[in-house]
Amino acid sequence: MFRLLSIVFLISLGADRAIAQAPPTPPVASHPVRPTPPTRDPHTSGYVAARELPDGTNAPMNADGNFILGPTHNPAPEMTAHEGVPQGTVYEFTMDSADSKIYPGIARETGTYGTVDPTDSAKLVVSTHPASYTRRVTVYVPKQYAPGSVAPFLVGTDGPDRALFTALDNLIADRRVPVMIVISISNGGSDAQGSERGLEYDTMSGLYAEFVEKEVLPLVEKRFNVKLTKDPDGRATMGGSSGGSCALIMAWYHPELYHRVLTYSGTYLNQQWPYDPKTPHGAWEFHEHLIPNSPVKPLRIWMEVGDSDLLNPNVMRDNMHDWVVANENMAKVLAAKGYHYQFVFAQNAGHVDRAVKQQTLPEALEYVWQGYPTTMQ
Repeated sequence: MFRLLSIVFLISLGADRAIAQAPPTPPVASHPVRPTPPTRDPHTSGYVAARELPDGTNAPMNADGNFILGPTHNPAPEMTAHEGVPQGTVYEFTMDSADSKIYPGIARETGTYGTVDPTDSAKLVVSTHPASYTRRVTVYVPKQYAPGSVAPFLVGTDGPDRALFTALDNLIADRRVPVMIVISISNGGSDAQGSERGLEYDTMSGLYAEFVEKEVLPLVEKRFNVKLTKDPDGRATMGGSSGGSCALIMAWYHPELYHRVLTYSGTYLNQQWPYDPKTPHGAWEFHEHLIPNSPVKPLRIWMEVGDSDLLNPNVMRDNMHDWVVANENMAKVLAAKGYHYQFVFAQNAGHVDRAVKQQTLPEALEYVWQGYPTTMQ
């Protein structure tokens, strides 16, 4: 799922070859070959100072700051279902684009990626058209939830996330995190500029959080007899790649709705489309301008990046498409502003690395939910 950018390239490349044998058409830049990411050294000059952890261990769940994970990534015990541990119920339903007033659906023109604005290399010109979609919403309700009571919850992007549900079964049973509901929402399709997923996840505004608030959460409450807290301290967001930057975007633009954020390989890059002069560099603006120049918001943030995470120069050549640099920059500005955050640099790890997630997710959840009651109120 998180390799959709590569898939878009392969589709684009095949389309370009077909066009070469057809009558000439106006040129449109295809997605260029993405180079194999180099393995980055966490001690590189300019990177944040970080505490190196013994191989195979995680950062302390109650410690702020920067940490370096060793190269061995074994699943945490909480990532496996255990006999005798109550298991939550998982429900699913679908949402159709025709029923959304906020996201009626778009798609990039077939066989295209985009062209660089000749006046600004940080802007990508993309052609799109209306396109319908159906998205799946997966809802996890823990066994300990009392029907009709008010509960904290977590909104996850690119759902469903079965590994998350298993981890929560074990953590809730041990009273290490609250008895929470999870709303795991699939995206509207494709990836990057001009796609429905890109529009939802990479746009620097409060719109996606408003979509969740107005069009998703009411359906969840109505269908499954649950009540979701209005307290932002009892609301978390989570995701990987663009879903990760989306998780922070939701809380940044609506801190009255969300205070807790968990991201793997967050796409804090220049990938926003359509172009917005208020945030001309997309999510790169988080560490470039927004966080340094704004009052501290009441957010608690856990984030991770891999030493071989993505490096995608692409057609823009804007130097704002390196996932490692972006996440390192995020750690710098969060520390400088005094945020409660934990940043994990994972060795022997790629983009939204599954093994790293299997190792770290329980600790990350405990860190993010620090300070919230672990029993039903």
